[in-house]
Amino acid sequence: MHGEYKVPGGKLVVVDFDVVDDVIRNPRVAGDFFLEPDEALGDFDRALDGLPAASDAKQIAQAITAALRPGTVLLGFSAEAVAVAVRRAMTDARSWADFEWEVVHDAAVPPRTHLALDEVLATRVGEGRRKPTLRFWEWDESAVVIGSFQSVKNEVDPEGAEKYGFEVVRRISGGGAMMMERGNVVTYSLYVPGELVQGMSFADSYAYLDDWVLQGLRGLGIEATYQPLNDIASPLGKIGGAAQKRLGSGGVLHHVTMAYDLDNAKMLEVLRIGREKISDKGIASAAKRVDPLRSQTGLSRAAIIESLKQTFTDLYGATAGSVSADELAEAEALAESKFATEEWLYRVP
Repeated sequence: MHGEYKVPGGKLVVVDFDVVDDVIRNPRVAGDFFLEPDEALGDFDRALDGLPAASDAKQIAQAITAALRPGTVLLGFSAEAVAVAVRRAMTDARSWADFEWEVVHDAAVPPRTHLALDEVLATRVGEGRRKPTLRFWEWDESAVVIGSFQSVKNEVDPEGAEKYGFEVVRRISGGGAMMMERGNVVTYSLYVPGELVQGMSFADSYAYLDDWVLQGLRGLGIEATYQPLNDIASPLGKIGGAAQKRLGSGGVLHHVTMAYDLDNAKMLEVLRIGREKISDKGIASAAKRVDPLRSQTGLSRAAIIESLKQTFTDLYGATAGSVSADELAEAEALAESKFATEEWLYRVP
């Protein structure tokens, strides 16, 4: 068995072992991490040797932690990272380099069509009918996009949304409401095969799938970090948030919205949740909650997107592509039959 796991923002962990009578045997942990003292490397092997092959990541990490000698220092990895590598070896897990990637950056479509495209393209990737894909969204309309399980009336002020021309739509992933003002957000979706995140917890997969964009933002001079469970942040505040959905086809949808610019006063009129969260601190504190990309880089939104596209292309050898005519037609039909309906929007009133 052979398993690999690149720690987001950290180092590569590699584990090789045999499975004999449903037990892990002859394990060897390696990688480009740092470890002190040198002898502690053997502690990992001894901890894994003899563990039931059915052990989950939590059980494996606990066994490793218990076996490490006092004073051991792990840099660039953790016991949990080794556990993920072991679990990935037990499955049909694959790495970024195992796939041919496509980057899509097409013209704007209505918000409901963007949401439908997420479902259509993630499904097709899971079925093997499309290459794994990174798609950047373009906006010529503004929208409030609420999470799959949120209440419309609890999240959105209808008068504020109407005043500023925000359509209210519901996505298929969980998470919180996002105020998507045209020209003021950077939104992208990753459509990946489930094999890419095999052996990872949901929390691990968020960090893993966000790692490339952190590298891209740092390349722009932004001190971007991952904040569990699903935030991208800087020392000055939140840059954006991610949401994820696993589909029955085997595809995984992972989408992220980052603030390029933000009108905090408008946010408080459109989103009820934003108003409630800062009700005891005032509007001045709302500005500190979000750290838009424009304030950090001075670059245009288009320039930031082009830079991020280049980062992804350089990392994974991606090629430029587009949504096909039949994919768009399927998405437009789904937008009308599902995402535009009151039954979907008010599934939680």
